[in-house]
Amino acid sequence: MAQRPIWRGHLRLALVSCPVALYSAKHDRNTIRFNMINPETGNRIRMVTQDAETGEPVERSQTVKGYQFKKDHYLLVSDEDLDSVKVESSSVMTVDKFVEANSIDPVYFDASYYVAPDGEAGKDVYAVLREAIVKTGRIALSRVVIGQRERTIALRPMEGGLIAHSLHEDRDLNSAKPLFEDTTGLKVDPEMVQLAVQLIDRQTSRYDPSDVEDRYETRLRAMLEAKLKGEGLGAAEIPEPDRSNVVDLMSALKRSLQQASAGAPPSAAAEEKPVSPSAPVKEPKKQKAAAQAATKSPRKRA
Repeated sequence: MAQRPIWRGHLRLALVSCPVALYSAKHDRNTIRFNMINPETGNRIRMVTQDAETGEPVERSQTVKGYQFKKDHYLLVSDEDLDSVKVESSSVMTVDKFVEANSIDPVYFDASYYVAPDGEAGKDVYAVLREAIVKTGRIALSRVVIGQRERTIALRPMEGGLIAHSLHEDRDLNSAKPLFEDTTGLKVDPEMVQLAVQLIDRQTSRYDPSDVEDRYETRLRAMLEAKLKGEGLGAAEIPEPDRSNVVDLMSALKRSLQQASAGAPPSAAAEEKPVSPSAPVKEPKKQKAAAQAATKSPRKRA
């Protein structure tokens, strides 16, 4: 079944434009949903739309939109009223500016959409715009109306086409500043940082889509299947993390580094290089001796 576009219009850069369509990059992957059930009858509970004051049922087709301008007072808004405030981005995505690709913090990214040519006309323009963005390595900022709300989008190239990411506004995000006030001025031990960098290097590999599997949903599906078969699924024992602040961080880093080294393929260990000329990586024997010495030293408080 062909995917249906959620928006159709034109992508415009200055005086150049081409017809495009937006397709949601995400699909509903049969996410597990639960219905509300009356346990006495086993029947599903029906949610009824009703007047909040009279209690009379109201068909959804008979309802209209209302804006609450003060408590329990609503201004009725018709479809014609909404049509009167439509903006150009309802049918045209005009590129407002270009920015460096790394200048947008990932926290601003929201939903993703594929931007594809809409029909044969303008495919050559689409290809030129995409190739130009690829060569500059920049991201185009534009606007589009999705679900009666104008969203700023970031357009960037992907294999074979363009992808758009809707962006959050500053007012949509909580401030992180008060959360990190106590960590800004913390001093760190350079040697510990060096060990942590080596540990990160040893555990670095390419991203794989399977890395983001929802393990809770996997277990949830297994539980439901087991119940349907009349079987049971034992509760998983999740170890409680140690919240004590007393830890020998240097010793823990060195042990972690040794474990990572032991678990890595021999070729990976042989190819490791010092992180920087001024801080060469210690030989395995020296690391072991240093780790043993660290375990005998008094514990430090984090």
